[in-house]
Amino acid sequence: MIVVLFLSSGYWLSKLHLKYHVPGACKAVGAALLVEAADMGNADAQYELGCRLRVENDHVQSDQQAFHYIENAVDQLHPGALYLLGIVYLTGDCVKQDVDSAIWCFHRASEKGHAGAAIAYGSLLLRGVQVPESLTKLNVVGVSPPKRARKNLENPEMNPLEMAKEQFQIAARAGCDLGLKWLQRVEQEEKLLMREQDNECAYV
Repeated sequence: MIVVLFLSSGYWLSKLHLKYHVPGACKAVGAALLVEAADMGNADAQYELGCRLRVENDHVQSDQQAFHYIENAVDQLHPGALYLLGIVYLTGDCVKQDVDSAIWCFHRASEKGHAGAAIAYGSLLLRGVQVPESLTKLNVVGVSPPKRARKNLENPEMNPLEMAKEQFQIAARAGCDLGLKWLQRVEQEEKLLMREQDNECAYV
């Protein structure tokens, strides 16, 4: 408990130095505290340090260090890190493009309520990307997933439109306007499909 509090306090002290104009604030001290918290295993610090190294430095070594810290945060299932790593795998930026790994990252981040990951995941599902088998196996042997994910596992033949809709609902519940717009668009598509099916039945 004491270690957790220490890690958390170190991270928040670093934010105080780096982000706020307060008396005695020093960016060098903030950076040192952030590195220390990240090296001691604080997932929030690892994620923020990885982002800072990636954005603020153009050196190859900094990119490698950034990826190292982001991966460490992903190991702790940090939603922001999962989303960022998913984008990296999806675009093939710094790593070999791997859509399955991107889907895994988006799926995990979405389970934790990350709106951006849910939208990315839902968009990929609409494009016909399949959920990798390794992900469904991990869900079976791992921690019991939320009901929305369990529904997908029990019904692997579930309509991709329905699966995407669930993702956009996650984003909308998180207060994301884009998630709400995607949800409305999917619902319109569903209505069009139902009309087409009704018309086909009428001609039979």
